[in-house]
Amino acid sequence: MGAVLDLAALSEALRHDRGLAAKADISTVTARLGLSGASAVAVGDDCAAIRDSDGYTLFAIEGFMNEFVVADPWFAGWCGVMVNVSDVAAMGGTPLAVVDAIWSEGTGRAQEILAGMRAAAERFGVPIVGGHTNLKSNSDQLSVAILGHAKRLLTSFDARPGDRLVAAVDLRGRYRPHFSNWEAATDAPAARLRGDLSLLPTIADNGLSIAAKDISQGGIVGTAAMLAECSQAGVCIDLRAIPLPAGVSLDRWLRTFPSFGYLLAVEPQNVEAVTRLFIDRGVAAADIGGFNAGTRVAVTDGDGVEVIWDFSEHALLGCAARVPA
Repeated sequence: MGAVLDLAALSEALRHDRGLAAKADISTVTARLGLSGASAVAVGDDCAAIRDSDGYTLFAIEGFMNEFVVADPWFAGWCGVMVNVSDVAAMGGTPLAVVDAIWSEGTGRAQEILAGMRAAAERFGVPIVGGHTNLKSNSDQLSVAILGHAKRLLTSFDARPGDRLVAAVDLRGRYRPHFSNWEAATDAPAARLRGDLSLLPTIADNGLSIAAKDISQGGIVGTAAMLAECSQAGVCIDLRAIPLPAGVSLDRWLRTFPSFGYLLAVEPQNVEAVTRLFIDRGVAAADIGGFNAGTRVAVTDGDGVEVIWDFSEHALLGCAARVPA
């Protein structure tokens, strides 16, 4: 890992990280709307999953920070498609179509946003089928929604004590300027992008895992926390085991939003099979910790342990309970 790790300082920074704080805002919304994992359609997953005649219809939506849309409009448009496709894959699904809602001050940045969306839709093979447009707004804003389908689900609710925490991240990239986005997709061939995403439904359909999340703005630790809370479990993450790009510090990496990154809860006997699927496609994958019967999200460097979050004291998403399937 290179430099000596100051576990206490790193843990304190993670507790106050902007990405984790943004995820904590969700609990206010779910409480106000009366939603949780126990709602008729469980809330807290990467997508809403609604039973249909052949599995599950998946719905998801993403909105983007105004400063991001203004600073990097083409990439914001690309991400509008990419992150939704990732949410569907995290549920073990295949994307079907997207719609967008765009507000802009005229056609200038709007053209760049739309060009990024179109490029991503073509590369990922997902059609844009409609949306909402306002080119007379006083600010630039973007939201994109997706429809997908899964035969068998990967959920946020089914990690169990004793499961291992597997991280799979495409390290073949670089940071996008000004933000903590690890960009490993815009120059990748379409066949590679689609093949990598197909690993998630393959894992689901073969029963190698039943619980997963894509790594989001909360980073690896924040995403693991959301998965643990929804599953009513604790989790301990071994920082030494996390796949790390060359030349990138661990503290920055833990705050990073990768273009292809997933956490999966995997029974010990399936860890080798799951990691091998990713590694064989050039995606880094490793066992980075485990779930337990507690209420804490903790990190370790092999010597010490620091608690980042305790669900018995504070909810994160507030979406822990689930109605049995």
